[in-house]
Amino acid sequence: MTIALDLARRIGALHYEGLPADALHWARVGILDYLGVTLAGSREPAARLALEALGTPAAGAAALFGMSRRVGALDAALVNGTASHALDFDDCNNTFGGHPSAPILPALFALADESGASGRDFLAAYVTGFEVETKIALAVHFHHYMKGWHPTATLGVFGATAASAKLMALDDRRTATALAIAASFASGLKSNFGTMVKPLHVGHCSRNGLYAAQLARAGFTAGPEAFEHKQGFFNVFNGEGTYDASRIIARWADPLDIVSPGIAIKQYPCCGSTHPALDAMLELARRHKLAPARIERIDAWTHARRLEHTNRPDPRSELDAKFSLQYCLARAATDRKVMLEHFEGKAHLDAGVRALMARVHVAPYTTEQFPADNHFAAEVRVRTTGGEILTAKVDQPLGRTSSNPLPLELLKEKFENCGLRVLRAEQVADLYGATQRFDELPDVRELTGIIAAPAPRARRGARLAPA
Repeated sequence: MTIALDLARRIGALHYEGLPADALHWARVGILDYLGVTLAGSREPAARLALEALGTPAAGAAALFGMSRRVGALDAALVNGTASHALDFDDCNNTFGGHPSAPILPALFALADESGASGRDFLAAYVTGFEVETKIALAVHFHHYMKGWHPTATLGVFGATAASAKLMALDDRRTATALAIAASFASGLKSNFGTMVKPLHVGHCSRNGLYAAQLARAGFTAGPEAFEHKQGFFNVFNGEGTYDASRIIARWADPLDIVSPGIAIKQYPCCGSTHPALDAMLELARRHKLAPARIERIDAWTHARRLEHTNRPDPRSELDAKFSLQYCLARAATDRKVMLEHFEGKAHLDAGVRALMARVHVAPYTTEQFPADNHFAAEVRVRTTGGEILTAKVDQPLGRTSSNPLPLELLKEKFENCGLRVLRAEQVADLYGATQRFDELPDVRELTGIIAAPAPRARRGARLAPA
């Protein structure tokens, strides 16, 4: 049996009724977080330009987030997918090495708008796509990540494909074909981190995952050994001896990856690789009431693999700043918080923050600081002008795994802050309520109707009354 067909059979065997309560809980969490960050991201230049470049897309059934306009499902998946990652505020997953929900959910919402899918069928498709992409990640990491591929895109395309095929109720043969088609659609280079191309990766793979499923449904053909062929996905993207395909099935749904390690919800709107150090820096800044004038030097140690794309001492744009550990730490020390506004306009050129950045020094941590198998830790040391040495260590950032979750009140606050950048307060409240009863929605268009409703842009800083 080919890998694609084996995966297809497992995809077909997952159903809402058989999913554990924890999986459904985390799926609702992922949907809520996705809705918020995508609404906020819909106002970003990357999302706007992705739509403009399409010219005048044909009208269709699929909602564009934060707009009254509806387009075809493929165009909606592309634009909404780009919006979902435009702020780099969307969820992560330790197995995946990237952002698991953003590739899947734009395709599913676009497809649900066309088909009128129920909340239960949608949730089953989401959990299925999440499992497919993360278990394929087990087979290829960490060589795949270190080689320079962006897993959110190169692996996320399989999650989007599997989820779309599931919601379409494709049979095993056509689902396997869809996965094989997706193997030729996979793309995304880390060299484009810090630019608009990174969020475009997500829109592109979400659209392509949906398209692969549509092609398979129509009767398109593909090579059945697209994964294991000598010139297939594993050998071309990784290389012989750098992957273990047996890990996909050996760990399948044992446990479901959406349950453990689970969804990592971001507290800060910047690269997740900066978050452990930010947790440590903010702890020191708040506990000791640090001001930049008191700081002589900041040293930060993070994992070597994460430092490769976050050691940016001179960020040149607001997007570049999201990947600059130096900027993020200086901003955290200056403001004692890290907010969306810190990555907008010319915020990264703030003179005071720039002056402090020059005193920030970063390096990879050693096994004397953290165990070799801990890839998500950080240590920050501050030397004050008075000669004090202040140190904080974080084994993993808050919200990184389901065992260390972001409290629900903080998740809701994040969702509201994001949503209020685009929608009226009553719309945000209605949208939150719809996510809480997602399983009972007879038609997901009840939710997307709220997203698409025309509304004047809300004043930033507005807040909802307590629920």
